[in-house]
Amino acid sequence: MAELHDIILRPLVTEKSERLQALENTYVFEVGYTVNKLQVKEAVEELFGVTVTGVRTVRMRGKIKRFGRFHGKRSNWKKAYVALAEGDSLDFFQAS
Repeated sequence: MAELHDIILRPLVTEKSERLQALENTYVFEVGYTVNKLQVKEAVEELFGVTVTGVRTVRMRGKIKRFGRFHGKRSNWKKAYVALAEGDSLDFFQAS
């Protein structure tokens, strides 16, 4: 099994993810490209000590960009929508 921090790379904090967090108790993470839903569920439960009720994953295609006069492509990546049980929550910006 991969390391937990190779599965969950970082939380995605956007307007859409904040809305999902407030309305549906769903959090969005950038995850490793080859991980599956079960690995994501186990990693979130172990890292944060919460109960996961569902995981949806999306493979995001890298955009084609210009770098000066050269054309290039950004890497493909994967994100996961993780639904938590009622009463559970995550606080990424908690003051220590």
